[in-house]
Amino acid sequence: MCLANGKPEPAIVWRMISPPDDSLGSDNEVLEIPFISRNRAGVYECTAANDIAVDTQTVELTVNFPPSISDGRDVGVTLGQRGVLLCEADAVPEADFEWYRDDRRIFNGFDGIEIEDDGALSKLTFFNVSEADYGNYSCVAVNKLGSANTSIVLYEIIEPTSSTLLQVETASVLELTSSDLGHTAFENNDLLEGPGAVQDGNSGTSTVFTPTCLLLIVFLHLLLKF
Repeated sequence: MCLANGKPEPAIVWRMISPPDDSLGSDNEVLEIPFISRNRAGVYECTAANDIAVDTQTVELTVNFPPSISDGRDVGVTLGQRGVLLCEADAVPEADFEWYRDDRRIFNGFDGIEIEDDGALSKLTFFNVSEADYGNYSCVAVNKLGSANTSIVLYEIIEPTSSTLLQVETASVLELTSSDLGHTAFENNDLLEGPGAVQDGNSGTSTVFTPTCLLLIVFLHLLLKF
């Protein structure tokens, strides 16, 4: 309600200024909001004006609502590295956060884990991830109007080892060698089809001799590299 006195009688106008919303306003002393929701929360301004002067007053409307939590994002971490799980919730009043692992609540400092809450965001930090840390975690946001939860999986990322790289490179080189051998055999076959080709006396087909030294070169290359 906005009451104003003056002579001449002042005109009164209500409007929402933060966040701005031109669809919500009134030319009366009383501003009615028929369907209250969190989107109606903000700062409203009442202006009283006549031919002599203009006066304004503001009022802030707070709308309370239960937590609405964002979907958790699974996190992959290499063994022994640092891992962080994030949980975000929108709520008025601000939500309190709780973390769980297999229905067992986790507290700050438990097994070297740090829990840090900052407004609408909660962080669960592992400073040295072990095998036992991998698994499913739950974040619960709570205020006096209700609660919400989400699940986050901490999973292992395995870094490539030298043996893995050797297997990959060996497979690539062998694949390339196989292709080269086929190409060489094709060229040899073309050469043997010439005047000096050796042919089978019965079938008349050419005999192709494929060199095996390329395989030895490949393995020597790999031995020298490692």
